[in-house]
Amino acid sequence: MASLDVITDRSDPAVQRIVDVTKPSRSVVKTALIEDPEPLLQSIRAGLGFIEVYGLETTPLPAELLDACQERNIPVRLIGTAVVNQIFKGDKKPKAFGIVRVPKPRGFADLAETTGDLIVLDGVKIVGNIGAIVRTAFALGAGGIVLVDSDLATVADRRLVRASRGYVFSLPVVLATRDEAVAALREAGTRLVSFRADGALSVRDLHDADGRLALLFGSEKTGMSDDFEGLAADSVSIPINPAAESLNVSVSAAIALHERAHRNLPAR
Repeated sequence: MASLDVITDRSDPAVQRIVDVTKPSRSVVKTALIEDPEPLLQSIRAGLGFIEVYGLETTPLPAELLDACQERNIPVRLIGTAVVNQIFKGDKKPKAFGIVRVPKPRGFADLAETTGDLIVLDGVKIVGNIGAIVRTAFALGAGGIVLVDSDLATVADRRLVRASRGYVFSLPVVLATRDEAVAALREAGTRLVSFRADGALSVRDLHDADGRLALLFGSEKTGMSDDFEGLAADSVSIPINPAAESLNVSVSAAIALHERAHRNLPAR
């Protein structure tokens, strides 16, 4: 790729575009900020439409990222240090970032087109945990994720993109109310198994379970809501040291998905 242009003028239209997209509250989210090389690469591979990708004048962009941008005809420019400092001010300055058009929200129809197990997070609100689960779900072949009462307005939330390392765009992640999720799971007929401390089955029993499963994990504080009680076919527990109070929800999801990886990865 030829030498890159450098933005040194604060009045460049791109600068205002970046400032606008970093604002914490926007009524309509049409564009999003993707930060750092790995999430950028993953988002490009997921087929997102980028307006432009930027690097710091003082930090060379990775060759792999430049090649990916060139292959997809994504414009790339560098930004001068003074302008970067004005844009991000007290925030951490990413080594690379891009402005992407937010894709159409995924729905339950998108989940129906996949074959791997589903992850259902009921009331899980800690974005770091959600992001870790998204990344693990993609790595271990899950078909998609349903976020129920997550307090997220969009999967392009800057925190979630960062926490998932950009993998949130690589598999269907559906935002839903409890009523919507219960109705869709009931209509699909997918076997729902809930994870709880006193589950009747051990997580090891999932290894040989036939067909697609929906693995349900409750919130960090209150657990599974009553709305799913009558829908769950089985309850599952993960054996742990009785002196330990519990496992982090992202760790529990990873253990469950590892038990199912022999089925989900070939299907993916």
